[in-house]
Formats: sequence, structure tokens, C-alpha cells
Amino acid sequence: MTFLKFVWNPSSEGIDLVFFTLHYYSLMWVLAFVLGLQIMKRIYKNEGQSEESLDSLFIYSVLGIMIGARLGHVLFYQPELITEDPLSIFLPIRTVPEFEFTGFRGLASHGATLAMLFSMHLYNKRILKKSVLWILDRIVVACSLGAALIRLGNFFNSEMVGHPTDAPTGVVFKTLGEDFARHPGQLYEAFGYLILFVIVFYLYWKTNKSKQEGFLFGFFLVFLFVVRFIVEYFKVAQVDDRADWLFNTGQLLSIPFILIGLYFMFMYKSKRTS
Repeated sequence: MTFLKFVWNPSSEGIDLVFFTLHYYSLMWVLAFVLGLQIMKRIYKNEGQSEESLDSLFIYSVLGIMIGARLGHVLFYQPELITEDPLSIFLPIRTVPEFEFTGFRGLASHGATLAMLFSMHLYNKRILKKSVLWILDRIVVACSLGAALIRLGNFFNSEMVGHPTDAPTGVVFKTLGEDFARHPGQLYEAFGYLILFVIVFYLYWKTNKSKQEGFLFGFFLVFLFVVRFIVEYFKVAQVDDRADWLFNTGQLLSIPFILIGLYFMFMYKSKRTS
């Protein structure tokens, strides 16, 4: 079935804007936030929330998720950057072994999720003044679509590639100088997260699950990190320090989120009405 293999060999890494190149990965992040803002605008209108509170939500979300995603990657997967190339942690560059504009790369979903929880806590405490679970149950609709777009960006970058395969879904990453197919783990995840988006979108708009405080947030955690856990079996591990373990780093980090999600879906009892 080799003839079914898809060859990934784009002519460029992004859009040439004369002074710099807008990498497709960065473009997917921009698109994720823009579409997420439109989704939340519709939800806030439905909930009777003000435009001012929506503007603040966008700022808290962008800063929290971007900073958390980057810190998560560095702490979990590339801690050597702290001493070897600290400027590259928060700037779209690298200085070792030589200076290069790289765009924003290396962003961890686990770190982004933790940062989302913290930034939404601050947002609720300072701006919304409702319940942190109220906003979490709604922002996960936008985050689900955003997660799918980010994984598509990883595919554009030929990052997080899978193990070699003879399956018809295999992709030949010519960008890596290879002539054999690998599992496109990024696309597997992107497809899973797109399904998650459709489900939570439906649950919010067509059911009363948004009234069950914590349910949509819990469902988001369970579905997203179960997908992540499963896809890790097809991907090349980002770090090799778990080679002799039953689960790799990405899977180990996913387990607590799955358990937390199950708690909010089936055990958490709200002390207030939505």
C-alpha cells in the first residue's frame, strides 16, 4: 500500500512578509486565538456578559496559555534551555549555537492547561466574579478548536513525528530528509481534538450540560488527555528519559488531568447554581 503514502514537502516554512517569515505554526496560534475569540463572543452574548469582560478574557487567555505552554515545554522536555539559552525561552529566537529567528516553537499542552486554570482563576477573581468553573465550562469550547489548530501547526513544522509505519496513513516527511513513512501523530491528535470541539460545542448549545457546573470542563480534560495518552504510542517520545518505563513523559503527565476530569464529571457537587 506504499502508493497511498502522503509526501510532506512544503516549498516554504511560512509566508514571506519581507522583513520576516510568518511561520505556519505561529499562524495556527493566531488563528486559534482569533477563532476562539469569535466563539467566546457568541457564548458571552448568549450568557448576557459584557464586551469589556470579553476583552479581558482574551488578554488573560493569550498571556496565560502562551506563557504556560512555553514554560511547560521547557520544564518538562527541555530544561537545559534554562542554563544554555535562557533568551530562547520567551523570545522567538535561539542564540546557541548561533543566532536564528525560529518563531515560537516548543509549546506543551500540559503547561498550557495548567496556565489556563491559573489565568482563569485570576480573571474570575478580578473581572468576572462568578465561579471559576463557570468560565472553564465555556472556554473549553474555544480551547478544543484551538488545540486542533496547534497540532496542525506541529504538522506544518514536521514536529512531534510518529514512529515509522507501513500503514496507509503514513506520511513521508521530506522536510526531515527522510524517504520512509511515519505515523502523523500530529494529525491523529488534531483529528481527535476536532471531534472534541464538535462534542463540547453540541453539549453547550444543545443540552443542559453547561448548567451542571464542572461537567464540560471535566469532559474536556478527560477526552483531550485520553487522546494525547493514546497518540503517544504512535509518536516518537520527546524525551528519552522514560525509555524503560511503562509510560512516557507525555502519558505520565496526562494521567492526573484525566483523573481530575473524571472527578468533575461524576463526583463534583456544586454549592451554587449556574
